[in-house]
Amino acid sequence: MESVFLKSLEENIDKEFTLDMLLAALPEGKSTFEKRLSAALDELFIVAKEELNNMRVEHLEENDRTLTWIHEVKTPLTSMKLMIDTVENSKVKKKLEVEWLRVHLLLDQQLHHTRLPSLEKDYLIEPINFDKIIPAEIKELQAWCMQKGIGFEIDLSKEEVLTDQKWLSFIVRQILSNAVKYSKENGEIQVFSQMDSSKHTILNIQDFGIGISSADLPRIFEKSFTGTTGRETIASTGMGLYLAKNAADKLGIDITVDSRVDNGSIFSLKFPLKNEMTRISGR
Repeated sequence: MESVFLKSLEENIDKEFTLDMLLAALPEGKSTFEKRLSAALDELFIVAKEELNNMRVEHLEENDRTLTWIHEVKTPLTSMKLMIDTVENSKVKKKLEVEWLRVHLLLDQQLHHTRLPSLEKDYLIEPINFDKIIPAEIKELQAWCMQKGIGFEIDLSKEEVLTDQKWLSFIVRQILSNAVKYSKENGEIQVFSQMDSSKHTILNIQDFGIGISSADLPRIFEKSFTGTTGRETIASTGMGLYLAKNAADKLGIDITVDSRVDNGSIFSLKFPLKNEMTRISGR
């Protein structure tokens, strides 16, 4: 028959306690065996806490090194852009601009990947109009769009949404770059907003490219998932949508996608109402 000590120990372990809470909740024990077991567990928890703190310090230091590296790489990347602008051969210039853009986007992904865990400390919630974001993000992808002959049809409402402009720009950037990547030559991408029956503003980004198979659809927001339908020949890290989804979740934005193979995809971003945003900010 289990003793009161073991039952109490089992109950505390089953709870979602931190190490400090577990240490405080450990029963002292009455018998010699119980006291020795309690002391051994105390020691194990203290060692575990020290190791966890060391890992946190190492993680923060690694993040700092990564951020420093990113900012150092931006300097030669900026110099390269200025050099590309001076290239006279238009064909060569367009190819260089697209390759430069690919490096720029990968660097941008890594920067936001590093900052994502501290997003709540970094964001500024304010009223944002899509006109402040969409044209700027499309312009960033201009060289790629020109290479593929892709045009845009934009129909944005004047309603404002409560969100962080910098992180929303990043989310839109990932979805737009995905739309360009998987669009067919001389295709079109539609960007439009609407309001649903519950007054939520929804931003839609629709392409008419290769689409996503029904088997891949449930996994497209998973880390490093690149899919199988038509993606084997296209370079992809599988990180863009993963980061976009994680950032959106922290901002209370609901991302959904509807897609069919060879018929393209439509990504929809549903923004929280003011009262919902207040609850999210207070987490």
